[in-house]
Parts: sequence; C-alpha cells; structure tokens
Amino acid sequence: MRKSIQGERPPYALPTIFTVGTIFCGYYCLMKTVQAISLPPESVELAARYYNHAAMAIGFAVFTDGMDGRIARATGAVSDFGKEIDSLADCITFGAAPATLAFAWGVRSPELLPDLWLADYFPGLGYFVTFLFLTCGAARLARFNVQKNPLPKNPGRPGRRYFVGLPIPAAAGMLAAVIHALSGQPIVSWWPGGILWLALVGFLSFLMISNWRYSSFKDVNFMRVPWMGVIFFATIIYLIWNFSQPVLLTISTVFVFSGVWSRAVWLFKRNKGGQAEGGREAESST
Repeated sequence: MRKSIQGERPPYALPTIFTVGTIFCGYYCLMKTVQAISLPPESVELAARYYNHAAMAIGFAVFTDGMDGRIARATGAVSDFGKEIDSLADCITFGAAPATLAFAWGVRSPELLPDLWLADYFPGLGYFVTFLFLTCGAARLARFNVQKNPLPKNPGRPGRRYFVGLPIPAAAGMLAAVIHALSGQPIVSWWPGGILWLALVGFLSFLMISNWRYSSFKDVNFMRVPWMGVIFFATIIYLIWNFSQPVLLTISTVFVFSGVWSRAVWLFKRNKGGQAEGGREAESST
C-alpha cells in the first residue's frame, strides 16, 4: 500500500535537476568571466575563449530553464518550492551572470585603452547600465511571481498566451548571442562598439519591465503532427549545431524585436482608429 502511494507522487526531483543545471550554468558563466577579466591585456585570444564559453553557458541555461517548467507541468510536479528556486536560479543565471559578463566583455575592454577620451567616464556608465539590467530583471521576476494574470497593453488575439514584458532568459540570451556571434572577441580597439553595447543592455532592461507583449509559445503544440514536430526540432538542432553563431543571434534578435514590432503595430492601429473616429465626428458636426 505504501509503495503504491509513493508511486503516485509526482516526480518533483526531475524538474529540480534542470533548475540546478540552470544555476550551474550561471555559476560557470561567472567563473569564466572572472578568469577572462583577470588576464593581462595582451592575452586577448585566451580571454575571448573564456568569454565565449561564458556566453555558451547562458545559452545552455536558456534550454534548461525552459525544460524544467515544461517537465513540471507535464508530470504534475508543480510546487511552491519549485517556483521559488526557479526564480532564484533565473536571478542568478540570467541576471547577475550576464550583467557581469556584459561589463567585463563590453565595458572593461575599452577601459584598458589609456588614450581613450571616454576612459574616465565609461566604467561608471557601465556599472550603472549593467546594474540596471540586473535590477530590471529582478523586478521582472518579482512581477511575474506576484501577478496572476498580467495583461499587456496590446492583448493580441483572444486565446493566445503572452508574456508581459521581455522574459529575463530572452534578455540574457540576446547578450550571450552577440558575444558568441563575435567568438567572444572583446571590444578593445573600437570604442563606439562599447557605446552600442551599453545601449543594447539598457534597451533590454527597459523591455523587461515594459508591459509589451511577447509570445510565450505555450499554446503551440509542436507534436500535434508528430512527424512535423520531429522534422522541426531536427532542423533546429542541425542549424544550431553547425551554424550556432548566426542562427542563435537571429533567433534572439527576432524574438526580442517581435515585441517591439507588435507594440508598433498596435500604436499604428490605435492612432489610425483615433483619426478615423475624429474624422467621423467632424463629418457629423457639419
């Protein structure tokens, strides 16, 4: 009798294993970033290797973070403990780790150039922007945990499920995709690249705390037609395995700017609708 009752318990440990994997990826990213930033300026190639490994760890974490939630829902192993540890893991792996990586890779490297006119101001600006990324990511996670059914400004099609604001794994994945696309080569000789990098970090910070709509893909059943699901995932795996740099950068960019596009379309339709109503009122008054 006891054995049958225990056999009916949901496998809570299974999704937690993936959550622990997410935490490990964040820890690995931090360790590789510390190794890279500790090297002398002339060891650029070795630092690039460490930065690239740190970025790849964030990419693996995006996968493990997506799997733990799906496995928990599929097996009925959803628990309050799982939700809390998942949020803490996200704050470490997709908040603190990419913020540290972003500063070391894109901010500290231009600082190493003594003749750079921006060298006196660049580190302070970098500290602020990367800290802003971490803070906005933590606020995004807190809002997600507190609000039961947050509504985006542009709700989209009825029956579709959306994230309100850019999810923190997607924001961290975007930063990691850029670094991986450049093979971890730090921004050293071209200081405008550092400015563009901080602009991207700041823009992602804003998107995380915005109420813009992002598709959650939770209502998409890839296995509705099994053979199509197999072909789809096989294609994605093949492309990432052989062309990881352009493919991951493209996927991250498309997803990040999908929310910007849907917001722009919604504003255009709203303004167009307002002008049409104004025109009808003017005609009725005459």
